[in-house]
Amino acid sequence: MRDIQLHTGILLVLLCLCSCVSHSQKNTQVKKELPPYTIQTTYEKYKEKYPFIDPIQITDTTGVTVKKNVVYHNTSTSSLCFDVYFSSVTTPKSLLPVVLLIHGGGWVVGERQNQSIMATHLAKNGYVAIPVSYSLSKEATYPAAVIDIKHAIQYIREHENQLHADGNHIAILGTSAGAQLATLVGVTPNSSIFQTTSKTSDAVQSIINIDGIVSFTHPESEEGTIAAQWLGATKIENRNIWEQASPLNYVTQHTPSILFINSSQPRFHAGRDDMITQLNSYKIYTETHTLEGAPHSFWLLHPWYEPTLSYVLAFLNKTLKHSS
Repeated sequence: MRDIQLHTGILLVLLCLCSCVSHSQKNTQVKKELPPYTIQTTYEKYKEKYPFIDPIQITDTTGVTVKKNVVYHNTSTSSLCFDVYFSSVTTPKSLLPVVLLIHGGGWVVGERQNQSIMATHLAKNGYVAIPVSYSLSKEATYPAAVIDIKHAIQYIREHENQLHADGNHIAILGTSAGAQLATLVGVTPNSSIFQTTSKTSDAVQSIINIDGIVSFTHPESEEGTIAAQWLGATKIENRNIWEQASPLNYVTQHTPSILFINSSQPRFHAGRDDMITQLNSYKIYTETHTLEGAPHSFWLLHPWYEPTLSYVLAFLNKTLKHSS
């Protein structure tokens, strides 16, 4: 009788352990939903804590021409588009320096329309500004978004005249998760890891990182479930993927100049200081600006949008517009 009770007890313990393991495995598969990420939802999120803020909006589009919904790449599930903003006084043969704008949203949500206001201001200052849509993690996991953006760069070079774009002068600007993407694209030109179907170069000449991480494995990084959804595995399950997606690991003497604009929250610039150290060792030009007291997504809100735009324009004028 005692043996039967012992065996029964062991069986119950094993069943409990199996149940716990099964539950743990299911938890790693649970997908975290994020609310819509727009200018308005950002304002609603922060207005109580920062009662002096206002959402950014465009009040004057005079002198700016916009080509909407240009299809730059077809995936198996969708047609990916970007919008093109440029000066209305641009002559048919004029080729202007280009700025790609990559929206944020945790690789899960967000929309290129969040970048339309900055695109308008960039166009007014002599740039072809191109907010880009890319595959979100609900549609395709890493590295799909990286390859999508490289396709966008190649499309621009292959259609310079139609877009008034100077393919020799391309900058890439990203915000939040879009900043991680922009930086990764910028530091991996023509990489065998992120190959597209085109032979056209996907290199850029300048990178602008607005409050985005450059390492998923840095001690400052707090990325978890959302990053795992995009990367297709947790850090424990596949650390190599987390390392591969970290721009910090690709700095060389050929890396373009980089501008960092950050809030004062370290988690949103994980790895930045280490990257700056590497850039300095190669004597690559870099700038860093911190908006003290600003929340994440500050670029979608007044009063922080204005200094953000000023830093962007000054950097572009120095590293892109007047480069040879």
